[in-house]
Amino acid sequence: MVQVWAPDGVGEIVAGTDLAALLLTAVDASGEPLADGDIVVITSKVVSKAEGRALRASRDEALPGQTRRIVARRGPTRIVRNLLGLTMAAAGIDASNVEAGTILVLPEDPDATARSVRAAIAERTGTRVGVIITDTAGRAWRDGQTDIAIGAAGITVLESFAGRVDGYGNPLAVTAPAVADEIASAAELAQGKLGHRPFAVLRGRDDLVLPADQDGTGAATLIRPEGADLFGYGAREAVVRALKGDPVDQRPFGAPAGLEDFLDALDELGIKPVSHTPPEDLTPGSSVEVVLPGEVDVASLAPFLFAFGWKVNRFTDACHHASPQTP
Repeated sequence: MVQVWAPDGVGEIVAGTDLAALLLTAVDASGEPLADGDIVVITSKVVSKAEGRALRASRDEALPGQTRRIVARRGPTRIVRNLLGLTMAAAGIDASNVEAGTILVLPEDPDATARSVRAAIAERTGTRVGVIITDTAGRAWRDGQTDIAIGAAGITVLESFAGRVDGYGNPLAVTAPAVADEIASAAELAQGKLGHRPFAVLRGRDDLVLPADQDGTGAATLIRPEGADLFGYGAREAVVRALKGDPVDQRPFGAPAGLEDFLDALDELGIKPVSHTPPEDLTPGSSVEVVLPGEVDVASLAPFLFAFGWKVNRFTDACHHASPQTP
């Protein structure tokens, strides 16, 4: 059985607050001291406060300094890839539950903070726990927000079921529950947004908690690398970036499309290649080429080629020879 509770009675957190001490006091006062295998959940808001990440500025003023690049914008809303690599509205900058005119930026290294809190709990109580630091984020395709893990220590953050079979004998290929995110959301149900309960404890999943001498990979491993996300830009932004054609904007589109994907896309555009490298001839590292009809307007096709990571590399007998960009 899984249990989740969030202790009451946590006072205001200021720069320099000892989070481990405050957490242990709150948990002990709840009548349920920590036990081996428990998972401690801490909101990023109190981590930012304790680490002095409060700024006297507006969200708009702070946003550029917390942004690697803009993913999408709609009116005043900015979805960005922030300094931690997370894709979030306004870079995760928080203007709630702070003094007027003050904002909180996310912790500089949430995984390191999680490791520090875990070590402090172990030193003071001898208890082996996992630690998760959370923040609230929206999701593509769905309204509303949920809490996710942005920092973790001593816990398996991603379970892999690849290679296993279900109850019907079907092989599982890519099933990999992000259990750290699931725990973050479960904890938020107990904490509430307005309950002043920044800590929570989840008990009953000690199988996810690592040995005392292992901190694990951290929550950073849940972030897809730049270019590996199928939605590196918003729909409108992808059009603009492809039309602009600046090489610095190409990485979020991902690696160059393979021959099959490229041919399928050409077919959607109604373009019939004169010829192309036979798929059976493709080997790792081999060259790939698609010969396009001479009547194709290369200038109008440039944004398409840019988005797919291909280029026209030569002209022969009024034909255009295209191939993937070299990484």
